[in-house]
Amino acid sequence: MMLPTAGPSTGQTCGLVLISAVLLQSICVAVTFLYFTNELKQLRDTYSKSGIACLTGEELGTFMGDLDLNRIEEREQDPCWQVKWELGKLIKKIMSRYYEENMSAVKAETSLSLSTTEDQESQTPVHRVAAHITGNSNRMSSSFTQNSSFRRGYGKKIYSWEASRKGHSFLYNVELRNGELIIPKTGFYYIYCQTYFRFREPEDEDSDSDLSEQIRNPKQMVQYVYKLTSYPEPILLLKSARSSCWSKKAEYGLYSIYQGGVFQLKRNDRIFVSVSNEDIVDMDKEASFFGAFLIS
Repeated sequence: MMLPTAGPSTGQTCGLVLISAVLLQSICVAVTFLYFTNELKQLRDTYSKSGIACLTGEELGTFMGDLDLNRIEEREQDPCWQVKWELGKLIKKIMSRYYEENMSAVKAETSLSLSTTEDQESQTPVHRVAAHITGNSNRMSSSFTQNSSFRRGYGKKIYSWEASRKGHSFLYNVELRNGELIIPKTGFYYIYCQTYFRFREPEDEDSDSDLSEQIRNPKQMVQYVYKLTSYPEPILLLKSARSSCWSKKAEYGLYSIYQGGVFQLKRNDRIFVSVSNEDIVDMDKEASFFGAFLIS
């Protein structure tokens, strides 16, 4: 007679159940960890891509131009907008600091350049080139001369000009020699001149003559401005002429001729004025003058 086989004991059963529960729990934990790890990775990739999209989806320059608009409350909940907002403020701050630093450097460099220029100008001749000379009525006897080399020129050169009368005449880096202004620097110059003509009727003229006889013969008044160079003959730059009649009953006949123009002159060129009928020229300092100044 066979005895029945004994089944597992209660302790063994409990042990198996406990081991199975531990294994099952471990598997669940592992599966849960893998799941959440994968989800976190996907979220991170998505956020990174969305952050790049925030900067590439809209022109940053256009966005920075809208920073001052009243749309902050409408978009402050948008993560993309917040990223751009902070980045825009940072860029503006950097640009402002860079601008201030560069402006300070430019101002310092400009001040240094100006001070250097002033020092150089104080040590070297002033770049201003100008002359204004006036007639000298006290030296009428020597005011005109006929140059022997004046072969093709016309009139008589005005020889005696006044260059040091305070308030009326001056020379800045220009030399006056024998009635001629000597050009110190090559460039374009504005040259001008005025000559004052005054005719006085002799007191012994008969005032009861016919009307045709009461008008004096016309006087031809011509003013010339010449340039002297290495060329043997003077070069005419300006010419102005006038014919006028004065009544014999008039004590004076008055007229002024003025002309001016821009000319290119070279260093050591000389310019001077000559006139016709020098006997009726009045070298009054306010009425007869001659000058030139450098333009460029």
